Amino acid sequence: MKNYLIQIIEDDPSVKKLLEITFKEYGFNHISCENKKNAMMMFLSHNPDLLIVDLGLPDGDGKEFIKQVREISKIPVVVLSARHDEKEIIAALDVGADDYITKPFSVNELLARIRANLRRNISDENISSKILCGELEMDVASRDIFFKNEQLKLTPIEYELLKYFLLNTNKTLTHKQILKEVWGVGYQSEMQYLRTYVNTLRKKIEQNSTRPNYIKTESGIGYRFCCNN
Repeated sequence: MKNYLIQIIEDDPSVKKLLEITFKEYGFNHISCENKKNAMMMFLSHNPDLLIVDLGLPDGDGKEFIKQVREISKIPVVVLSARHDEKEIIAALDVGADDYITKPFSVNELLARIRANLRRNISDENISSKILCGELEMDVASRDIFFKNEQLKLTPIEYELLKYFLLNTNKTLTHKQILKEVWGVGYQSEMQYLRTYVNTLRKKIEQNSTRPNYIKTESGIGYRFCCNN
């Protein structure tokens, strides 16, 4: 099994220490820093496998750092923050975070979500096919998706959600099923995550997002991705 390297960006000494002790105990290598400036230098020089990012950093907002990382990498990013506001959570996810955990947090939950994000990141390695559906084309190996022959710009979770739909076309998928497969175990009740990302995907691939041709709502059940190729 690969010895994963996790980078911690956290300015609270007690939280940082807890994370360092936890990762050492559970067999993860780790590096840590307290601000955005050092975080980017460390990220570029160490090439970690996953980032843990606090939003309230002394030299700026952690979302700005995530946005910078997303310009050059698809590395899994888990936000660990005391900010509970729904708008703040959605904003962090929108700039490219894969996950969001609020403080105070459960160590076991954090570890479960880290493992889920690491699994998602390597799951594409054994898939090399192209998937066609209407005017959509996905190259799973290169993680490129084209709509009407133009490459779509997708966040990591948007990509995972669309990939899951494309691998399960014309099937009725429950809310819990989608949340478990795309976000991981423990997410089955996070309906806001799913609604938000379905809405953003519809705006990118549907001619009329209020009357979708691809992502159909199965009322009270989930969604069905229609493909009539």
